[in-house]
Amino acid sequence: MSISLKGHRKPKRGSPPVEYSLLLTATLCLVAFGVVMVFSASSTTSLLGQTADSAYYLKRTLLFGAVGLVLMRLMALKGVRVVRPLTPLLLGAALVLLLVVLVPGVGSSANGAQRWIGGGVFQIQPSEFAKLALVLYGAHLLASRPRTIRSVRDLVPYLLPVGVVCLLVLAEPDMGTAMVACLTAGALMLAAGVRLRTLALLVGAVGGVLLLAIVIEPYRMQRLTGFLHPSVDPGGIGFQAIQAKIALGSGGVFGVGLGESIQKAFYLPEAHTDMIAAVIGEELGLLGIFGLVGLFGMFAYAGLRTAQRARDRYTKLLAAGLTALVLTQALINLFAVLGLAPLTGVPLPFVSYGNSSLLVMLASVGLLLNIAKGARGTAAVAPSRSQKKLRVVDGGAARERAAARTRSISSGATSGHSRGRNRGTRSAGARRSRRASR
Repeated sequence: MSISLKGHRKPKRGSPPVEYSLLLTATLCLVAFGVVMVFSASSTTSLLGQTADSAYYLKRTLLFGAVGLVLMRLMALKGVRVVRPLTPLLLGAALVLLLVVLVPGVGSSANGAQRWIGGGVFQIQPSEFAKLALVLYGAHLLASRPRTIRSVRDLVPYLLPVGVVCLLVLAEPDMGTAMVACLTAGALMLAAGVRLRTLALLVGAVGGVLLLAIVIEPYRMQRLTGFLHPSVDPGGIGFQAIQAKIALGSGGVFGVGLGESIQKAFYLPEAHTDMIAAVIGEELGLLGIFGLVGLFGMFAYAGLRTAQRARDRYTKLLAAGLTALVLTQALINLFAVLGLAPLTGVPLPFVSYGNSSLLVMLASVGLLLNIAKGARGTAAVAPSRSQKKLRVVDGGAARERAAARTRSISSGATSGHSRGRNRGTRSAGARRSRRASR
């Protein structure tokens, strides 16, 4: 006789897991929200600027959003199986593009930075693809060679490409993207089980390099001092930070209304890219910011659950790395807009205008969806007893398995006690019937 537990319904056969639905819902909501806000933040400056078209950035966002959604769908089908064998090739291509973008006459420049290749609609930013390539390579290396996590020397095969990519990105210059790559790599190593002492040494080394990069470049030092004391130069280095605070303060709790922002009209630089959260705060208020953070929180929960429930070491690490890539970039952007970190020019994932960023983020979500549906990175092999569990990623799954074992033991003991009690009752009844027959 089967017993059904109230509140624990079995999912229908063929229905996607809860994590899959949460990831897809959060991503689609963020993309749709981004389309609306990009148009709102850019329409005034586009109409009165060089393009004379209020929908200039909206059209491009819709075009690359459609391409990105198709790419996400393709990755969600068989992305893990296709991408893993191509990982070394993808990393090599990313390194070549990072070198090409620095060649005079080949890379395109804007605002003093040389970060793009091509022109017009077909302009791409190689550093965005390099971040994804590092996550793919790190998951592949740390999964296939678990002993790599023992020491800094053993981690060199992963640290070397991370360092090369970050140095090439700093040469563009683009310190924000280099920070995202470093923090994502650190989160991936943490999930793989690298000791905290080793990570502390790496954090110290990276911090020293970043401090040196700030000291040798005057504009980076100005950004740091502008973050600490923006009112010292309100018309110069502190202008963007002050205008962002004015936008957020003007919005209050409920905002001034969608499309009614004043700061986006030439007061707030780059309003449709890395400063789009300030426009959201002004037009939709504190509730709009809470809604934005809530969607990223949903994404974080679903991404971590996907990593915990993945079927092998590679997919666990890949899901953890991809989730960290999205969340790290989102946190850096939001902290900068809120005045909690220096301005770095990092776009807000799925929301800010940025063709290459949108394509990379949607491709990453496609891989996460593929993992959520049960994709494997390797053939089904029984795990070795000596294989170390992944930190963070395996924690929740291990607790669930322990709880399931506890429930099964408790139910077994209860049923065994009931069977013994019934046997005792039947034996006593049999003895009474035999005495009566005598």
